Amino acid sequence: MRRLVLTALCGAVCCGSLGVGAPAAAPKMPNGEGNLAKTAAEVIERNVAARGGLDSWRKVDTMVWLGHLEKGGREAQRVPFVMTLKRPNLTRFELKQQFDQFTRIFDGTHGWKLRPGADGRPETKTFSPEEAKFARAEYVIDGPLIDYQSKGVTADLDGIDMVEGRKAYRLSLKLPSGAERKVWIDVKTNLDIRLDRPATNPLKPGAPVSVYYRDYADADGIQVARSILTGVSAGGTAGDKLVIDRVLVNPKLDDGSFALPPAPMRHGGHVRIPAP
Repeated sequence: MRRLVLTALCGAVCCGSLGVGAPAAAPKMPNGEGNLAKTAAEVIERNVAARGGLDSWRKVDTMVWLGHLEKGGREAQRVPFVMTLKRPNLTRFELKQQFDQFTRIFDGTHGWKLRPGADGRPETKTFSPEEAKFARAEYVIDGPLIDYQSKGVTADLDGIDMVEGRKAYRLSLKLPSGAERKVWIDVKTNLDIRLDRPATNPLKPGAPVSVYYRDYADADGIQVARSILTGVSAGGTAGDKLVIDRVLVNPKLDDGSFALPPAPMRHGGHVRIPAP
């Protein structure tokens, strides 16, 4: 369960529309692809438009996802979750299973993990250095491509690959922190379909992790991927699946949602963690 929480959260916070970097030299494209974008700036411009437009995304300050996790794609292992997001990188992720609750909080600077310990009593741990570095570098609402000018993100268009049988532009991104990402944008829909990022697992720091985005749907004028898969196998069916059943745009959020809560208390023999 611990690995499930870490994997799903890291995939989720990368789910924003991945924004553009500075224009790059045009790579060599296959013959007959005259309508293809020739620079990173063109690819991103099309991506931003497909995701609902720059003006629409600029109006989004907070977001809440309500959904469930499917472990290994098996429906029997659905676990409800709530993801709360606030610009620029504040997050709260709550995963509930029976009487236990697993919570991860990042307040923009510090992060905490709350979960039942080996004896059933709740315990709180701070983010590892890898987790904190990753969280500080992310843009949890809209990703690095939307409004890239103010974010200091740069991008190069490397070429075109096949991703799950679809042609996709491959972009190499560099964030202001120095972190690097690989992004694939569907040539036909202009939507993000894959992101490669470094792992936050302290046992394998920096190891590449692939995240796949599927099933886009409208949410108050913006397009949001409703299925996010991590650790996908070559066949595209394995790994943890984050399914977003409902999206709330610009809900009012209490600042306490992103603060370390009081120590959880025991009630009726079960661990209960106060709701935000």
